[in-house]
Order: sequence, then C-alpha cells, then structure tokens
Amino acid sequence: MSEPVGDISFIILLLGITLVGIIAIKGALGQTFIPSLLGFIALGFVIRLVDEQWSILDHEAEYIFTFLSKLGVIALLFRIGLESHLGRLLEQLKRASLIWISGLLISGLSGYLVAFHILGLELIPSLFTGVAMTATSVGVPVAVWQEAGALRSRKGSLLIDVAEFDDISGVLLMVLLFAIAPLLRKGFDQDVTVLLFQEMGIIILKFVLFAVMCFLFALYAEQHITNFMRRWVSSSNVLLVSLGFGFIIAAIAGMAGFSVAIGAFFAGLAFSRDPDKVKMDTSFDTLYEMFSPFFFIGIGMSIAPGSSFAAVGMGLLLFFVAGLGKLIGHGLPAWLTGGVTGLFLIGVSMIPRAEITMIIMEHGLKLGPWAVPQQVFTAMVFVVLTTCLAAPLTIRVMLEKWPQRESNKS
Repeated sequence: MSEPVGDISFIILLLGITLVGIIAIKGALGQTFIPSLLGFIALGFVIRLVDEQWSILDHEAEYIFTFLSKLGVIALLFRIGLESHLGRLLEQLKRASLIWISGLLISGLSGYLVAFHILGLELIPSLFTGVAMTATSVGVPVAVWQEAGALRSRKGSLLIDVAEFDDISGVLLMVLLFAIAPLLRKGFDQDVTVLLFQEMGIIILKFVLFAVMCFLFALYAEQHITNFMRRWVSSSNVLLVSLGFGFIIAAIAGMAGFSVAIGAFFAGLAFSRDPDKVKMDTSFDTLYEMFSPFFFIGIGMSIAPGSSFAAVGMGLLLFFVAGLGKLIGHGLPAWLTGGVTGLFLIGVSMIPRAEITMIIMEHGLKLGPWAVPQQVFTAMVFVVLTTCLAAPLTIRVMLEKWPQRESNKS
C-alpha cells in the first residue's frame, strides 16, 4: 500500500495508539446501547483513511494488523464454541428447532434471491450474501434483555437457544461454502459437476472425521489434561494450555482445508463441557478483550473509501431483507407459541448481524472479487452497522411495553 515509514518502533507506537483507542471506545460505548464492535469497525476505517492520506502503514504494519485480525477471529469463534454447550442445546432442540430452521431457510433464501435476482450479483457472491444473512449476533440483543431483567424469562431463554443454533448452522454452512466456492467458479459443465459432488463428498468426510476427532478429544482427553495441569501449574497456565490446544485444533482445521476460524469454533466446543475451567480467572477475558477487537478493526480497514457511498443503496436493500427475513423466519414461528409479543421480541432480537456474518464476508473478500466484490462487502458492513444500531433500540422500547420477567411464563 505504501513505502516503509520507519522501524518497528513506529509500528509499536501505532499498536499502542490502537489499544488505547479500543479501551476508549469500550468505555464510551459501554454507557450506551451501541455495541462496541461498531466503534472498532469505525476505528479501522479511520486508520484506512489516514493511511490513504499519509501512508502510515508499511508492509510489516499491514502484516501485523492482519495477523492480529486472525487472532481476533480465533478468539471470537473459540468463545462462541465455548459458550455453545452441545448437551444443553440438544435438550432445547425440540423447543427451538422450528424457529431456528424457519429462520435459517427464510433468511438465507431471501438474501440469496435478492442478491441474485434484484441486485444482479453472480452466483457465488449471492451465495456468500445468503449464507451471511443466516447468522445472528446474540451478544447485541442479550445486553438489552439483561438490562431489562428479562434474559431469564421464557422468551429470553428461547432467544439464546435459537441464536446459538443460528451460530452453529452459520459455521457449518460457512464450512461448505468456503470449500465449494472455488469449484463453483469453474462453471457447471458435466465434468465440473461430477468433480463438485466428489469434492463435496470429500469435504463432508473430512469434516466428519475432524468433528469426531474433536468429540473424542473433548470426551477422553480434555478433562484429564486440565485436571493434570491444575495439579501442577497455576490456573493461568492451565488457561494457556487450553488455548494452546485451541490453536492446535484451529491449525489442524486450516491444514485440512477448512479455515482456522472454523477450527477455533470446534476447539471451543471441545472445551464447552466445562467452560469454567477455561474461564477460571480474568486472563481469558483479558486475552479475548485484547484480540477480538482487531478482527473488527480489520473489517474497517478492509473498506475501500471510494466504495462507501456507492454501497449505501445496496446496503439499504440488504438491511431491509436482513430485518424482514428474521422477522418472518424467526418471528412467525415464535408467534405460534408466544403470541404477538413472541413475533416481535424474538423476530427483532434475531436481526443483528455481526461476527459470523463478517467472518464469511471477510473470507470471501480475501478470495477475490469473484467471491465477494468490494461493494458487496461494504454493503454488508452497512448491514452490520444498521442492524446493530436499530435492533437494540427497538428491543428496548418493546421490553418496556411488554416486560418479560423471570416469573413471566407468557
């Protein structure tokens, strides 16, 4: 992007300023309903604008920010996996499955159809858009529900269960999409179609083997490793061992043809049997809080300033689709069991898109314009910004009108 502007001291200075900016954003936005991730994206975009004007990022600085962004996505998906306790989720499958499957199909199909038929995108960018639309950022609405004392209500518990299923299905769809996208690029003649199905079979087989490996690690190795380490080293070092195994699992996923982000998710699942053993002191939270913002900063730095205004129209349409897809897909089934309050509270709470949505789009952007054009990427960033701003404010108003207390079973 530019010629080197100094030695490592300048890069350290830039990282120091960035870390101070992260803390300042958390402090400022922590007093509002606005998620901090929006501030991190804005910070990354400001860095990009400053670099466009004064060329502050040399090759080394860009590489370091990219590396920190990768650590950020590993931290994000490790935590999502860690908090997705499969045993508990399977117990809730019957209650949440109708809402989850309906939302998955309607959100994904509506995103794909609008991208392909209305926006005129090619097949692969439309698929990336559709898959990205299926995800939900549970952290955004949960803060509002918790503030209203409604998170442990019946609808609050249902919201968490459905959102976690959305996360898991979003990751699984991401696995498949990342693997088949390069093959789909070749077209649909007979030879490529046969190759596509063969490759999908290989992908599914490798994925099953990888999932079984993680399951066996969680079942037979994880508890013995953590118990052994707890007897011999401090709790903080047990955390580092857990994270070390998380990196190993993430790397194996990357070498198997998946992404390290997917590996990090499964590493989190492997430790989700007893997440308190990982989160046993403040070290985990400190590491998470340090690295996860860099993923969103990287998103902001990936936005080309020239594409911002051109993508607003596309972003507005996708924002409308993002809202309507979740409201219909998740809200209507919730209405069958929870009435009109279920329709709007669950439907609107599922609208925010953030982590997994941007992981999908960021990966597509790295593949090239044939997968995710810059304008589509910027439009989806617009969707993230608007859904994460509009949904919490709307939820807050609705919870004031329809309070959901722990003892409230309606």
